[in-house]
This record gives sequence, C-alpha cells and structure tokens, in this order.
Amino acid sequence: MSSMEQQPEPAPELYRPGRWIALSVLVLAVLLVAVDATVLGLATPFLSEDLEPTATQLLWIGDIYSFVIAGLLVSMGSLGDRIGRKKLLLCGATAFGAVSVLNAYANSAEMMILARALLGVAGATLMPSTLALIRNLFHDPRERSLAIGIWGAMASAGAAVGPVVGGFLLEHFWWGSVFLINLPVMAVLVVVGIKMIPESKNPAPGPWDVASVGLSLVGIIGVVYAIKELAAHGVSWEVALSGVGGALALVWFVRRQFRLPAPLLDMRLFHHRGFSGAVLADLLTILGLSGLVFFLSQFLQLVQGRGPLEAGLAELPAAIGAVTAGLLAGTTARRFSVRVVVTGGLGAIGLALAAVAAVHKDTAYPLIGALLLVVGVGAGFAFTVTSDVILSSVPKEHAGSASAVSETAYELGAALGIALLGSIVTSVYQDFTAPAGTPPDVASAAHESLGGAVEASAALPEHQATDLVSAAQDAFVHGLGLASSIGAAVLLATAVAAWFLLRGQELEEGIVHD
Repeated sequence: MSSMEQQPEPAPELYRPGRWIALSVLVLAVLLVAVDATVLGLATPFLSEDLEPTATQLLWIGDIYSFVIAGLLVSMGSLGDRIGRKKLLLCGATAFGAVSVLNAYANSAEMMILARALLGVAGATLMPSTLALIRNLFHDPRERSLAIGIWGAMASAGAAVGPVVGGFLLEHFWWGSVFLINLPVMAVLVVVGIKMIPESKNPAPGPWDVASVGLSLVGIIGVVYAIKELAAHGVSWEVALSGVGGALALVWFVRRQFRLPAPLLDMRLFHHRGFSGAVLADLLTILGLSGLVFFLSQFLQLVQGRGPLEAGLAELPAAIGAVTAGLLAGTTARRFSVRVVVTGGLGAIGLALAAVAAVHKDTAYPLIGALLLVVGVGAGFAFTVTSDVILSSVPKEHAGSASAVSETAYELGAALGIALLGSIVTSVYQDFTAPAGTPPDVASAAHESLGGAVEASAALPEHQATDLVSAAQDAFVHGLGLASSIGAAVLLATAVAAWFLLRGQELEEGIVHD
C-alpha cells in the first residue's frame, strides 16, 4: 500500500472502475487486426483463382500491409502521444473498417495490393494506441501483466476466430466476404470506445517532426523492399539503390532524434538492455513464424485437400496454446524469471519449426496439431512477457512511442518473414519440373503458384493433371521444409541471445527516470 501512496496520480486514476471494460474494447482492435491477417492466408487460393496474380504479386498482397504499417508505426505512436491515443485509436478503427470494404471488392491484383497498402496506413494509426492505453489504464504491475496477457490472448483468439469464421464464409460466400467481418467489430469498438475509454497523451509532447516521419517511412520501406527483392531475384541496381537509400534514411533518422529536443522516438530507450532484448526477441520470433503461417493454410488446403473451414479448425491448437500461455505468462515469469520464460518460449518454437521441416503430404494431423500447439504455447509466453518488459521500461507519457517500437518489431518481422521465407518457398517451388507432355501455357501457369497449378491442371486429362499437381505439391512441401528449417535456426539463435540480453530483467523493474 505504501508504494501506491508514493504515486503522484490520485487513487481514482490508479484503479479506475471501468478499466476492465475499457480493456475489453481495446482488445477488440487487436482482434480486428489479427482476424484480418489470418483470413488472408485462407482466402489466398480463392483470391489467386479470381484475380490471377503472379507469384510476385501474391507475395506483395501478403506483405504490403506489413511493409506500410511497419513504416508508419513509430510516427503514429508518437502522434498518439501528442494528439491523444483514444482519438487516434477511434480514427484508425473507423478507417480500418472503411478500407476493408475496398479490400473486399478489389477486382484486380494491382487494386488488391493498393487496398492492402491503405489498410496498412489505417492499421498503423490503430495498433500503437492499444498497448499505450493499457500502460496508462493499469498502473499496478501485476494488473498490467494480466491485462497484457489478455491483450495477447485476444490477438491469438483472432488467429483462431479468423480461420474458422473465414473458412465458413469462404464455403458459403465469395472471398471478399472475409474482409467484411471487420465492419461489425469496428462499429462496436467505436461506439463503446467513445464512452468507455479515457483519453491519455503526453502532457508536454513538443512538436511532431514531419521530417522524421518521412525518414522513418522511407528508411524502413526501402530496407524491407531491398531484402525482399534480394531474396526473390538476387542483386540488381534497383535492390542496391533501395537498400542503401533506406539505410541512409534510417541513419539520418537516428541522428536527427538525438538532436531534437522532442524526438519522434527517444533513442535512449535502447540503452536499456531489457528493452533492446525484448524488441529483438519480438522481431526475430515473428520473422521465423510468419513465413510458416502464411503458407500453412495453403498446405492444409492445396496439399492435404482440406476445405477452408476444416483448415481453419486445424489451426486452432496454435491459438489455444497461445491464449493459455498468454494468461499464465506474467505469473510464470515472476515465479521463475523473464529470461527463463522468454528463452524457453523461443526454444520451443524453434524446435517445433525444426520438426515441421519433416512434414510431408501424408503426415497425419495429430502430429501437425501437436506442433501447432507447441508453437502457440511458446509464442504466448514469449510475446506476452516481452511486451510487458517493453511497456514497463518507459514512463507512461512515452507509452505510445514504446508501444510503437514493439508493434514495429512485430510488423517488420512479419514483413521480413514473408519476404525472406516466402521467397525461399516460392524459389524452390518454381524449380519443379512439369511432367513430360504438359502444354507450355499450362506449365507456365503452374509455376506461378500452387493454386495456379491446381487451377491449370483442370484443362488436362486426368492422369496428366494428377501428375502435374503431385509434382507441384512435392515442390511446395520441399520449399516449406527448407523455410521451416531456416526459421528454426533463427528462433534457436534468438533464444540464446535472449538468455544473455534479458539477464537480471524482472517484470516489476523499469528504467529509473529522474
């Protein structure tokens, strides 16, 4: 009780009666984004058939959202600190719902890529506000850990709800309907949020530096684009120009932050070893996972022949494991230690991904389900604890910027994972040899994507079609295995790094501010 009495804020703010109701509204925003991300994977085979994207366009549809959101998160987190996080959250939710309609009715691959980019802009205004508002709603460390656990659990629940609801919609409606499920969630968030969520912002924020906004956007997108193109097509002058230009913009951004009296992002946060270690763990964990998740729905549908709803249900163990672990993470980390829980979670994911490399066309579901459960438990422990560490490492007036760093690591990891691991899957897949006698136009369509191979085979005699699809499936599974092996190596290396970087870190501790 004495520690509570030392706090400068009055008691009603410390233990606001409606804080748990406010939390329930905040996690709707997380649910919104998680559902949107997961249903895209299920919709990919249908989207491929309708819009006929090339393999490169298909990857852009998958990762342009993450590219844009990663480039804007730091800027939008800082904007929320300045104009108010509630205001930014509600504006972002409204825009997210509106742009979802554009995604649903996209009629070409190019329009779909543009719609996903705009969704990234809306998502960037939405995501930093959720964790920042949690930091300002819950001042008691144990309550905050539980709130962050619920936040993470709802993100995982979105991963569960998305495939199941999306699978149902895909079996009864057209693929665009999976984006329209955002609208009722957005409506509830806005209507209830206006009344229940308290506003919070930095009382002395300083000006919003537009030059820093531009540098962070150009820098992150330039670097991520260069990595994606390098993985997919090798070295070229365009890749070099993009990578060097992006790196220079980021260096300029960092130097500018040190000189500004009110920086867009306080770079001194990274001097805290726990903060830096947690951010690194977030980024590399998502990098290892995202490529696998992006292609797993295609494996379950196009390789093992499951329907969309069945594929969605098949992915439930990962979400169940993540929800359970997320709710237990704070208590477990206090009983053992932050580094034990985070390292153990990362190691579990790495070993599960290594086992995924041995999966083949005829692998029985119990093994796949068990691996997904392990991945979910590991992710639930690691993400919840690292998010707690990041938030507790900063004063509450900078919660938006810190949340944005956490979210940027997440989205940047997702973009890099889909770009690098996805490009590995695509590269291996496109090297498969079509059976003798396959018409050139059919072979060309089959090499674009696995969905393209299944569709193109319909024009062939039955035995030829079976041989073509079988060869394409074998190549896809081989690529998935190679990508999973690389993801496993990344996760196990991250686990070792986290063991050292998080040494002595405890959830109750934070940076001491004068």
